[in-house]
Amino acid sequence: MENKASMLTGNANGEPANELILVVSDELEFSQAVARMARDMGVYSEVLIYEDKEGRKNENAAAGKIIGEIRKKKPAGIVFIAYNETKTGKLILDEIENMDIHMLFTIKPDEREMRSFLFNACKCSGNWNVKTFVENAVENIRNTVGNKRVLCALSGGVDSSVSAVLANKAIGKQLTCIFVDHGLLRKYEARHVEEVFRNQFGIDLVKVNAKDRFLEKLKGVTDPEKKRRFIGEEFIRVFEEEAKKIGNVDFLLQGTIYPDVIESGMESRPAVKTHHNVGGLPEKIKFKGIIEPLKYLFKDEVRRVGEELGIPSSIVWRQPFPGPGLAVRIIGEVTEEKLEILRDADYIFREEIEKAGLHRELSQYFVVLTDVRSVGVRHGKRTYDYTIALRAIKTKDFMTVDWVRLPYDILAETVYRIVNEVSHVNRVVYDITAKPPATVEWE
Repeated sequence: MENKASMLTGNANGEPANELILVVSDELEFSQAVARMARDMGVYSEVLIYEDKEGRKNENAAAGKIIGEIRKKKPAGIVFIAYNETKTGKLILDEIENMDIHMLFTIKPDEREMRSFLFNACKCSGNWNVKTFVENAVENIRNTVGNKRVLCALSGGVDSSVSAVLANKAIGKQLTCIFVDHGLLRKYEARHVEEVFRNQFGIDLVKVNAKDRFLEKLKGVTDPEKKRRFIGEEFIRVFEEEAKKIGNVDFLLQGTIYPDVIESGMESRPAVKTHHNVGGLPEKIKFKGIIEPLKYLFKDEVRRVGEELGIPSSIVWRQPFPGPGLAVRIIGEVTEEKLEILRDADYIFREEIEKAGLHRELSQYFVVLTDVRSVGVRHGKRTYDYTIALRAIKTKDFMTVDWVRLPYDILAETVYRIVNEVSHVNRVVYDITAKPPATVEWE
């Protein structure tokens, strides 16, 4: 058996070298829950999702793809979830049974069954943890990069922040981070990012003030997909311009996390919305390689890595935030006035949640500025102002989500402050819709 550290990552992208458990199924959400169960027991696991295709040729191709992955990854064991009986699943199962690999065939494993499989059948050691992940990831980034340079698009979000600090720990001044302030961030956010990464961690940080460029691009745009596309395209242009000023860079550092990887690998699963990351950059700027140290971690695991690295809780527990920023939390056209309204209302909601001590219990909470205006009364005069929507959710993997039953006194105080402290808002509603059918964000 390899040493403990080598069980965690085998390369700079965080893929483990051995003691791997594969969860094979045609059901996405439940499979992730099973993989998480194994990880919570200290055993690294990954998900392989197969899609049932009509016709023998397609069935064989779908099954062959999964079998090829199993042979390549050489797992210590396989949990095969018989969620649906399909021809593709039977082909995969028949092939696995001919392999010399421990397998747990189940519909819904409980904790006791899983523990017995991992430690009695597969003889796993249960040494997968955050500390050894960090040690190994740092070593692997150093080995991959050598004396070359790395560029990171830093948003200040949890994923890119943890990736940046991890890489900085590994290669120091060989890393340059570009932080594009597109004017669509939350209140005080840009200033906080600069203070933490430049002053606390000493990262080589280039801040670009591009607010006017992005607002000009968004003039008159109301369609959410167009907003995302325009912001993504402009981001790439800004990043490309700044990267040219820096000179030759060999690697791009990205904050990709495991749910992104799983979803992007499913051919028949339609895109719910366009993901804005730095996906277009590798085509625009020719890198020798992409480094994704968090590629196999779920969100809560990324947070634990951040804490291990000493990143302030204000960053580690920062609310998940879409790449297009507040632009997709404003229904309709984005203007400077609307951005100020939304920033102020969102700040109040976040402040009240933190005062109540709920900020670590909730998966996400934020405010949406709707395009609904209604009649109200302020200081004895008629108003015709905006409606604000509050959203608070809990989830393990962001694939399925439930709304949070917030105490009435928190909601009451939040609403009271918003309608009294924020201009042009006279009504507040609370979103009590789960995912599915709704998505987390409104746009």
